[in-house]
Amino acid sequence: MGIIKATYEHFEIVQKIVNETIGTVYPNYYPQGAVVFFLRHHSREAIQKAIAGNEVFLLEAEGEFVGTGSIKENEINRLFVLPAYQGKGFGTFMMDELEAIVFAAYPEAVLDASLPAYEMYSHRGYVPVEYHRIKTDNGHYLCYHVMKKGCCGKFDSPSD
Repeated sequence: MGIIKATYEHFEIVQKIVNETIGTVYPNYYPQGAVVFFLRHHSREAIQKAIAGNEVFLLEAEGEFVGTGSIKENEINRLFVLPAYQGKGFGTFMMDELEAIVFAAYPEAVLDASLPAYEMYSHRGYVPVEYHRIKTDNGHYLCYHVMKKGCCGKFDSPSD
């Protein structure tokens, strides 16, 4: 198991992982308008731009690519693991690798936590610092938290 930097040749793989994960997992947590919002947010153009910016990583395990994640400065985003590989430690491994990259250059990591990922991030020591609610198609809402974690597993929350 390991991660590699995605290149443009990996675009279809990254897009497949993102779309399959959103399409399979997110309807269990969000209404249809929010799911469509996520798919648009992680559009073909957005993924291509991130790959061009050397921000995208792929997780290879069991002879195939099973996850993806991106880093832009100290922000970890677009972390997705194919549904068939969830709950088996692949997301944890990917986060360990991405955090190591971020913490080598920054004192804290920041991410947007969707409802399906919130518990994993919380268990990793991320602290919610903002809450957002976006109205989407059909009057549906997408809710998420901005979370932070310090390099030593600590983060001074705004109330401290």
